[in-house]
Amino acid sequence: MSTVLVVDDAMFMRHAITTMLEEAGFEVIGEAENGKQAIEQYQKLHPDVVTMDVTMPVMSGLEATKEIIQNDPNAKICIVTALGQQKLILEALKYGAKDFITKPFEREHLETTIRQLIE
Repeated sequence: MSTVLVVDDAMFMRHAITTMLEEAGFEVIGEAENGKQAIEQYQKLHPDVVTMDVTMPVMSGLEATKEIIQNDPNAKICIVTALGQQKLILEALKYGAKDFITKPFEREHLETTIRQLIE
């Protein structure tokens, strides 16, 4: 079973993403509510994939993505962002994120994106 770290500052989004992923057969092994926690959780848990919100307090998803990729170039990070944030998506991809999804999204789209990252 593939493992996922869910990162979002909104508890309802973490819960929604976790529920969707678990229903799709993934194991959510951790959650974080900011980029600093995401880095700590990634180093501790070594998930197969990270879903990373962009706009968060303490440390943004962009900064966390950059740091995680610097420490593990093979990290598979999927950016999760609102519509209309193309500039942030491009920046995240430049830092090493492997894919992105925009809110709102359907479970099938999330599942397909995560499966493609793992394969």
